[in-house]
Amino acid sequence: EIGDLSERDLKKYRSLRNRTEKEILQAADVICCTCVGAGDPRLKNFRFRQILIDEATQAIEAEALIPIALGAKQIVLVGDHCQLGPVVMCKAAAKAGLTQSLFERLVLIGIRPIRLQVQYRMHPCLSEFPSNMFYEGSLQNGITEVDRMLLNVPSFKGKEDFPWPVPNKPMFFYSISGMEEISASGTSYLNRTEASYVEKIVTHLLRMGVTSSQIGVITPYDGQKKYVSEYMRRSGSLASALYEAIEVASVDAFQGREKDFILVSCVRSSESQGIGFLSDPRRLNVALTRARLGLILLGNPRVLSKNPLWAALLLHFKEYDTLVEGPLNNLQTSYMTFARPRRNPAGDSRYAFTALARGAWDGRWEERNAVSRHSHHSTAFRGGGRRGRHRREQQTDSRFDPRYKNIPVYENGDSGGGLPIPNFAPLPSYAGGDDMSSVGGDNSSVYGGSQFGGSQHHGHDGNRGGYSDLYGGPGSVNGDFYGGHDDGSIDSRRF
Repeated sequence: EIGDLSERDLKKYRSLRNRTEKEILQAADVICCTCVGAGDPRLKNFRFRQILIDEATQAIEAEALIPIALGAKQIVLVGDHCQLGPVVMCKAAAKAGLTQSLFERLVLIGIRPIRLQVQYRMHPCLSEFPSNMFYEGSLQNGITEVDRMLLNVPSFKGKEDFPWPVPNKPMFFYSISGMEEISASGTSYLNRTEASYVEKIVTHLLRMGVTSSQIGVITPYDGQKKYVSEYMRRSGSLASALYEAIEVASVDAFQGREKDFILVSCVRSSESQGIGFLSDPRRLNVALTRARLGLILLGNPRVLSKNPLWAALLLHFKEYDTLVEGPLNNLQTSYMTFARPRRNPAGDSRYAFTALARGAWDGRWEERNAVSRHSHHSTAFRGGGRRGRHRREQQTDSRFDPRYKNIPVYENGDSGGGLPIPNFAPLPSYAGGDDMSSVGGDNSSVYGGSQFGGSQHHGHDGNRGGYSDLYGGPGSVNGDFYGGHDDGSIDSRRF
C-alpha cells in the first residue's frame, strides 16, 4: 500500500525467498549454470558428483575449475579446440597462457578425447574441406545432398534454386578486387565493393523466396559489419525491413549457430598490409561451418592466397570450378593461378592442428591438371576423398581418436607422441589498424585460444584433433570431444 516493504517485512521476504530457493535447488535433479555461476553462495553447501561442461574450450582453465571443485567424481568436457577459444582481453595474461582451456591441457598431456564424427548440418560438399583440413578427413555426413537442396526445404515456396556455378555444389568463391579502407572509427576496415556484391546476392536470394532469417552475413571487421547493414538498407531494391532482419555479425557471434545461407565478406585486399586475423585458422573453421544449404565467400584471391591456409581453400574451390568472377547473372570460372605461399605452414604454430602441419596437404600450389575437376573428391589432400570412404571399414571403434593412443608423458613434461608442446607465442602489434575489439592479428589470436608451437614430434601424427559443433539436427549431440573423469582418475576411456 505504501509502495515499499517495511524493514521487518523486507527481512521476512528475503528469508522466505532464500528458503524457497534452497528447497527448489535441493529437489532438482540437474542444476544448470555458468562455470562462474557455480560459485554462487546459494550452491555453497551443495556437492555434485557429476559435472558436464559444454563449450569447455571457450572457458579459461580457472573458470572450469570452479564447478569441478564442488565434489565432482565424474567430469565430462564437451567442446572443440579447433574452433574459437576463450576470450582474454588482457594481452599479458594471454601471453602467459591464460588462453589455454582445461580441455586443451588434458589433450596435450595425453588424455584421449572421443570425437562425434557424424555431422547433420551441412550439405556434404560444404563439409569436405573442414573435414580434411581440421578433422583428418574423419567427419561423416548424416544427411545427403537431397536433404540439403533448397527446393526440398518444406518452408520454401519458390520454384527455382540459386544459380550455383556448379549445380550440385552449393558454394563458390566470388573473386572481387575492391580495395579495403579504414573505417570511420579508425580501428577497423571496410570494403565497399564487397558490400555492394553482398547486397546483390542477398537481394537475389530474397527475390527467390528465401526469408531474411535464413541468411547470415559473416565479416571479421566491425567496420564492414556496420557498412554492409547500412548499405543494404539504403541501396537495396526491396523493402528495407527485409534487409534489416538479416543478421550481419562477426565470426565470434556465429560460433555454435547456423543459417541456411552464409555469405562471408573477407574485406582485406591490400597487397602490402597482410590479412590481419583472417589468418587465424580457428576463425576460418567457424566461418566455413555455419551454412546448411549454401556458402558464398567474397574476397580478393591474390591477396588471400599469400596465406597457406587460404591458398589451400582457394585451390579447393578452384578444383571444383567454383572460384568465379564476373557479374552475378553471368558468373565465369576464374583461371587465376596462385604462387606458393612465402611462409612454410608446417613450421607455424598456428597451424599445428591442421592438415598443413600434418603434411596431408601435398604441397602442389601451382596450376593443377583439369583431370580432378569433375571427380567427386578433392585431390588437394593426400589420399583424396577415398580416405573417408574406407574409414568405416578400417576403424574398429569410431568413438576414439587413434592419434591419442599410448602417448607417454615424461617427467619434464615432454610428450613422446605426436602432440605439440604448447609454446605461447608473443601477441602481434596493432600498428596495422586491426579491430581493437578483437585481440588477434596476423601472427596469433587470443580468441583462437592457446598458441601451439615448441617441439613437434613427427614419429606419428604430429597434431591435434578436433570436434566440430556441426552436430545439430535430430538424433545428434551438439558437441564433439568427450573426456571422462572417474573416481579421481582422469581417463576418457572409462567414460
